Amino acid sequence: MPGKLLIVLGPTAVGKTDYSISLAEQYHSPVISCDSRQIYREMRIGTAVPSDEQLARVPHYFIRTKSVRDYYTAGRYEAEALVLIRRLFAEGHETLVMTGGSMFYIDAVCNGIADVPEADPALRERLTERLKREGAKALAEELRTRDPEAYATIDRNNGMRVLRALEVCLGTGKPFSSFKVTQPRPREFAIEKTGLFRPREELAARIEARTRRMVAEGLFDEVRSLNEFRNLTALKTVGYTEVFDYFDHPEAVTAEETVSRIAANTRHYAKRQMTWWKRDPSIRWIGL
Repeated sequence: MPGKLLIVLGPTAVGKTDYSISLAEQYHSPVISCDSRQIYREMRIGTAVPSDEQLARVPHYFIRTKSVRDYYTAGRYEAEALVLIRRLFAEGHETLVMTGGSMFYIDAVCNGIADVPEADPALRERLTERLKREGAKALAEELRTRDPEAYATIDRNNGMRVLRALEVCLGTGKPFSSFKVTQPRPREFAIEKTGLFRPREELAARIEARTRRMVAEGLFDEVRSLNEFRNLTALKTVGYTEVFDYFDHPEAVTAEETVSRIAANTRHYAKRQMTWWKRDPSIRWIGL
């Protein structure tokens, strides 16, 4: 199948939305989002979903199409995105534009992701309770005994990642690491990746401004409306966890300190994104 997929990536707040829409207009393409949080319809403000004006310029896919109640994974995204990409190419598009900052979603489309079994709801509930009661460190220690390879490579401070790895070990009787993809899966279309970057001080200023804009638009009210879902994976997200902490402990942290924490944690996330992508020599980097 002929066709090229142009992927616009880069750290959060760098300017991917405007750049990708302009590129899509140039190629008469829709924009295919590969953002693992903008896909949730209940999380509009805190995920910096494109504005109504931006969404009106070109068709967008995978923006606010799922609910936080849905169990959604990078593997499901890979399957759904590939179906969409192949359909759009078959309809006559020669070039398609995809954009986002979710490393695992981009990797899933480019290289494929392991066919990890679906979670058992009862087992996930038990592990979620353990995570709340015992913390990520305790679950990581159990993972170490069951799958040393996964323990050595996983982010052990990310409780949900640790939970998922342990969940697979317990649910299948096999190491989580045994499901990883060792060779990229072939794609029948060309893939070209463009990375956007800005000077560190400029990016930090943009993150600060965007965080304050989110608060002005009603971030705290949005987070409050999602309180019943706070233990779901979708809500373990920068901008939401900090506000939940503020609601839980208003005597310990102020609203202004919460805003500063969101901005700081967003900067840390942007740094992790760049660290991840700097390992990929196929990315063509453009300074903004």
